[in-house]
Amino acid sequence: MARPTLVLAGGFGSRLKSVVSDVPKPLAPVCGKPFLTYLIENLVLLGAREFIFLLHYEADAILSVISEYIDSIGKDDIKITSLVEDRPLGTGGSIMNAVNVLNIKQSFMVVNADTWLGCGFERLSFSSPNTISAVEVEDCSRYGALDLANGKIKRFIEKKSSSGPGLINAGLYHLSPDIFQEFSASANFSLENDVFPSVLDRNELSAIQIETDFIDIGIPKDYLRFCKWIEADKSYEL
Repeated sequence: MARPTLVLAGGFGSRLKSVVSDVPKPLAPVCGKPFLTYLIENLVLLGAREFIFLLHYEADAILSVISEYIDSIGKDDIKITSLVEDRPLGTGGSIMNAVNVLNIKQSFMVVNADTWLGCGFERLSFSSPNTISAVEVEDCSRYGALDLANGKIKRFIEKKSSSGPGLINAGLYHLSPDIFQEFSASANFSLENDVFPSVLDRNELSAIQIETDFIDIGIPKDYLRFCKWIEADKSYEL
């Protein structure tokens, strides 16, 4: 798979501190192994070969885990690059920084380092750029919902206006570097709250529904649920 995969792994993980206080959120332990290792393993299995890790908080610890994993699997076809921000740039600013520093001209994949999406990576990589993955959940109130029509996102429904079952943003994206052109370099801004609404206004933001296991470990309840799922050898749907 030729497209690079940018991994957003620079957050502080404040909501998870009550149960994971000694390591950054991507390294939250799951049955004796960091969550990030499960994520990389799955992405490699699905075809990813070039990773760009976007880091800030506890970057050295995360880099150490990445290095140990790559050494352990002995694959020489996997390329790893990392960018450590000296100050938080937000999800949008972090990606724009990578685009500028690494001179990325082609479309690329983006994943969140705290989100598990069982499959869909390959399907999304062959979609048109500026497409996000969507999954159906029983309660949209934590995430906000997506309003779709013929594969295009018509609007984002805010969390406070969302409840019950529906489609949500699953945190896996295929993006074009062009969508960051209107934003200032080195600025702190959000992919979800700033960039996506701008692309949506031009009717250029698409979504593909993925039917797969999904979880965001950002809160204790869901982190512990993922731990139990792994402990049960993924024997049931998340």
